[in-house]
Amino acid sequence: MEYIIIFIAAIFVNNIVLSQFLGICPFLGVSKKVDTALGMSAAVMFVLTIATIVTFLIQKFVLDPFELGFMQTISFILVIAALVQMVEIVLKKVSPALYQALGVFLPLITTNCAILGVAILVIQKDYNLVQSVAFAVATAIGFALALIIFAGIREQLAMTNVPDGMKGTPIALITAGLLAMAFMGFAGIV
Repeated sequence: MEYIIIFIAAIFVNNIVLSQFLGICPFLGVSKKVDTALGMSAAVMFVLTIATIVTFLIQKFVLDPFELGFMQTISFILVIAALVQMVEIVLKKVSPALYQALGVFLPLITTNCAILGVAILVIQKDYNLVQSVAFAVATAIGFALALIIFAGIREQLAMTNVPDGMKGTPIALITAGLLAMAFMGFAGIV
């Protein structure tokens, strides 16, 4: 039951993008097409899950025993950067089209504060390894859900008659705010 609560809370109630406002850069930048949003979601899901596992192990077996807690942020950033480089190399070989579609946003996963935020949150919440992985996967699903819904809405907005002053970023920000308010409706679940 505990894992179900973690999943529901991370996906809907405490959505990393819409409630905690982490990962806004890829949320706004890669959400113009659903295909690109799907690719970014998969990349973030992979990096987020692996980064959480690796950073958890580093925290518990290196930083805590040697009392190097002050090195947490820098060591987590280095792990995330290495994982993103690995994903970039794999995507370049496996799916060049997706690699080109993601463009500059793929390296931005390195600085995606959602990934660093989850790595730090699992330590702060004192989760064990299995709970940490469940939280990371659920958070990645919540990120993907928000990104894909937002991309679908933006594709529809591109085909509508939006006033000139609202085209582009203004209507995207208003839409993101409305989407965040919609997710606030889940607040009473957990």
